[in-house]
Amino acid sequence: MTFTPTPRQLRDADRRGREAASPDRQLQTAMRQAEGYRNFLASLTGLLTAVFVLKGQEDLSKLADPTRWWVTGLLIAGFVALVAASWLGVVAVHGRPGEEILLEAGRLLRYEKKRTKTIWRLVECARWLALAGVLCVAAAVIVTWIAPGK
Repeated sequence: MTFTPTPRQLRDADRRGREAASPDRQLQTAMRQAEGYRNFLASLTGLLTAVFVLKGQEDLSKLADPTRWWVTGLLIAGFVALVAASWLGVVAVHGRPGEEILLEAGRLLRYEKKRTKTIWRLVECARWLALAGVLCVAAAVIVTWIAPGK
């Protein structure tokens, strides 16, 4: 059985497509996505902190020197990446303080298009930083489990 849309369904779909492509709708969509990623990053950072505290070695000084430095470096890199990702998420959602939005129609349309692209770029950077942070913290935890002591 094949689906054959009616002329009315085609007109409605065309109208929805034009509405979805409008700069203001694109900006709203980008903002919602950025808010979701910001919330995800906040919960992820808290979860990873808890995992390391509960499952990692309590005393890194028991590790051999090179291993201890690797674990410390991985933890620092992981948490810096997660903090940076969270910061980018906040900037994506809220923008910079004091940013002026001019209400002339042409400028507003240009602002909406530019802001949408900026949000998508910030969220994409935040996603990759979050992945790097998760991998660094996970690697640090795994090394503390398997590394020999002094």
